[in-house]
Amino acid sequence: MGFLYETHLHTMEASKCGRVPGADYIAYMRAKGYDGMIVTDHFFNGNSCISEELPWEERVRLYTEGYEHAVKAAEGTGFSVFFGIEYNFEGDEFLLYGVNPEWLLCHPDIERCSRAEVYQAVHEEGGIMIHAHPFRERGYLSAIHLTPSVCDGIEVYNSGNKDYQNALAARYAKERSFRVTAGSDIHYFEQDAHLHVHSVGYREGNRNLFAMGGMEFPEKLGSIREFVSAVMEGTGTAVEVVGQIRYPVSQVPELNETDRKPELPVIWHD
Repeated sequence: MGFLYETHLHTMEASKCGRVPGADYIAYMRAKGYDGMIVTDHFFNGNSCISEELPWEERVRLYTEGYEHAVKAAEGTGFSVFFGIEYNFEGDEFLLYGVNPEWLLCHPDIERCSRAEVYQAVHEEGGIMIHAHPFRERGYLSAIHLTPSVCDGIEVYNSGNKDYQNALAARYAKERSFRVTAGSDIHYFEQDAHLHVHSVGYREGNRNLFAMGGMEFPEKLGSIREFVSAVMEGTGTAVEVVGQIRYPVSQVPELNETDRKPELPVIWHD
């Protein structure tokens, strides 16, 4: 097996929906077989727990605390912790990789930017924007927003989503020839958002196995820049993780084939 990385993770320090401190993830993720993780807390325009009344510098400091605590806890373990952002527009959320806290400090207007403006700013820094769970459907969402012009790739597997929603994402990625990623979108240990009831679970003989996601690479990654390069070069494999077994997402029929259509209206943006 290659080196496994969690690409979508929330801490309680910055994400209102997070239940785990950044530092507490290290032992848990290592026990699950991961070699590293990317902290992608909800940004200020999403489900953030950081007050809007604070000065920008203080908001950024608090926002990055979960990441910083995780970095500190991982020292000496060989486990890698990288920084990312989950940025919300109109319910469509993007994972920003390749930027850092210093970049945030230098962009105090970033939370008010359009999709195209954020995309340009991220690219100027050498980063990428990955559309997270593009066909996610929740009661608090009124539509699915798709903007292929500001997308470097698609999260085709998100363990918090139903199989058909992941399959719709995989189809979208294939139709547009997008690069692909996978992640758990983890908010707490053993989250029960997605119990394994499709064929992978049956193969394991246990319908109650918890599914996770991630990206597997042939080489160990030394930085978020190396992650960005590997994704852009297509050297990683999007995987579904069940116990200690990793299944390439592209080889799981239920995650690629569906007759269902989105229940929410789809809005396309230029």
